[in-house]
Amino acid sequence: MKVVRGYKTELDLNNAQITACRKHAWVARFAYNWGLRRSQEERQAGRNAPGAISLHKELNALKKTDYPWMYEVSKCAAQEALRDLEQAFKHFFRKCQLKKAGQWRGRGSFRFTGAIHVKENVVQLPRLGTLRLKERGYLPTSGVKILSATVSEQAGRWFVSLQVEEEGTDPVRATGPIIGVDVGIKTLATLSDGSSIENPKALRQRLTKLKRLSRWHSRKQKGSQNRRRATRKLVRFHSRVAQRLCLKATGAKLHCRAKGVKKADRDEYSYSCIEEEIFLRKGVYIPCE
Repeated sequence: MKVVRGYKTELDLNNAQITACRKHAWVARFAYNWGLRRSQEERQAGRNAPGAISLHKELNALKKTDYPWMYEVSKCAAQEALRDLEQAFKHFFRKCQLKKAGQWRGRGSFRFTGAIHVKENVVQLPRLGTLRLKERGYLPTSGVKILSATVSEQAGRWFVSLQVEEEGTDPVRATGPIIGVDVGIKTLATLSDGSSIENPKALRQRLTKLKRLSRWHSRKQKGSQNRRRATRKLVRFHSRVAQRLCLKATGAKLHCRAKGVKKADRDEYSYSCIEEEIFLRKGVYIPCE
C-alpha cells in the first residue's frame, strides 16, 4: 500500500547558504504577489484568471529585461509559488479562505521538485547544493520516492520538509470496546470511561521568563541594534515554547494516551471505535456588547 508522508527536520546552514535561502524565499514571495496582481488585473478586465503555467511563461519572458536577478535562484521557487497561487484561487471559489499578498510568516518558504537527493546527514537541493542536517538518520534515504522538498524559516532557524511516497503497512483491526473522547481547554482530553489527561501548559510554565523578555524588549529604543537583538531573543523564545507544546501535545507517548487507543508496549489498538466531539463555532450565538 502506497502512502504519502512528510518528514521535517532542521538544517545546519552557514552564512552563504542562509543568504541563498533568503534569496529563494524572497523570489517565491515576489512571484506569488506578482501573479496575484496579474490575476486581479485579468479579473477586473472581465477575463478569467490565468493559470500557473501561463503566469510562469509570462514571468519567464520578463526575466531578461525586468527581473534579471531571478536567474540567481532555482526556477522552482517562482514556479511552485505560482502553483500555490492557483491552488489558493481554487480554494477561494470553493468558499475557502483566500491567501493575500504580504501574509507571510518569518522569511517565508519555497519548494523544490525534481532532482532531490538525501543522505544520512545531508540533503542535496537544486541550486542550493548540499545542505547539512542537524538530525542524523531521520530522513529516509532509500525505498521511497521523493515528491518535493520545502525549505522554511522560523525564528532564525531553517527547516526542510520532504514529501515522500513509500510503502505503508496495513492497519491492524481493533477488537476492543467503544470509547468517546472530548478534547477541552482545562484538560487535554476526557475519556468516556471517566479518565482524563492533563494539559501540558507549556506557556504557563515559562510565562515568567516571557514577561521578562517582553519588558526587556519594550524598554529598548526603537530602531537600535539592542532592539533588534531583543526582538530576535523574544522570537526565539516564542518559537521554543510553541515547539515544546507541539512535542508534548503530539508526541508519541501522549498521543497514545490522549487518543486512548494505542497500547504503549505493542502495535495494536485497545479500542475498536473512537467517538470524538466536534465543536462547531458557526452554530454558537455570541451576543454583542
